[in-house]
Amino acid sequence: MLLDPDDVAAGNVVRFRRAKPDKVVRSRKPAHPEIVSVQDFTQTQLMRRAKAAGGLRTARKTERAGRTVKHAYLFRGLVRCAACGRKMEGSPRKHGMYYRCPARTLTPGSPALLTHPPTIYLKEEPLRDALNEWIGGLFDRQNIARTVEQLVQAQPTPRAADDGPARKQLEDAEARLQRFQNAISAGVDPSAVVEGINRAQADRAAAQAELMSAGEPAGLGEAEVYAMIDSLGNVSAALADGQPGRLAQLYRDLRLDLRFDHEKEAVDVTASPRVNNACVRGGT
Repeated sequence: MLLDPDDVAAGNVVRFRRAKPDKVVRSRKPAHPEIVSVQDFTQTQLMRRAKAAGGLRTARKTERAGRTVKHAYLFRGLVRCAACGRKMEGSPRKHGMYYRCPARTLTPGSPALLTHPPTIYLKEEPLRDALNEWIGGLFDRQNIARTVEQLVQAQPTPRAADDGPARKQLEDAEARLQRFQNAISAGVDPSAVVEGINRAQADRAAAQAELMSAGEPAGLGEAEVYAMIDSLGNVSAALADGQPGRLAQLYRDLRLDLRFDHEKEAVDVTASPRVNNACVRGGT
């Protein structure tokens, strides 16, 4: 665009603008495997527009999402208010870190407004100490046998190695690729067989991935779990001296669900730890 329509000598500048929907050119045939379906993408766009169109009333019905924060919150996104079921937000104070749930942010007309106090506060320090004491107690001598047994039993059962169909699919895909290469060498236009080559390459990649996952590790035995726990040392002491960032990661890995009941002044805790015994380079 011209910087000055009345002065051509002033030069021009490039402006990028979003094209109108009727001007967007879309391919009739997908050039690569889709990441999400068109239906899911469209549904997501409609949900975003609906959230923005409703204003504050609609926004208050949605979950509090992650935002950039200046302070480290150990239980960020994990603590819920039992009175309304919403996530509690971090609220740093001079004498400690708190989590709060203000009634003013409730949806207008919500039934929770009848019994919800103006603001509910939960201090982080006593909750952290109680959780660390419980986690450390799982590795005490009186509880270690039960903990090890649960860890071993929680591992998924290894699948039987049956790679016959996957190996046949791999051989078929490689044979098709070889035929396409021979055809191109014989003078066939490559653009005429590009779709077939893409499908064969996708089938070959899927078969290779299935063959690699067929040898799934059988998991850890009791002796190995005992050895790993012994290498940790004093778990209670490690938790007491743990860095906030690593403690927060531990709580997220345990997938804690904490619900604070202000009337009972108690927190109900549910942990749903994941079992991870397979990765790219073997069992962990």
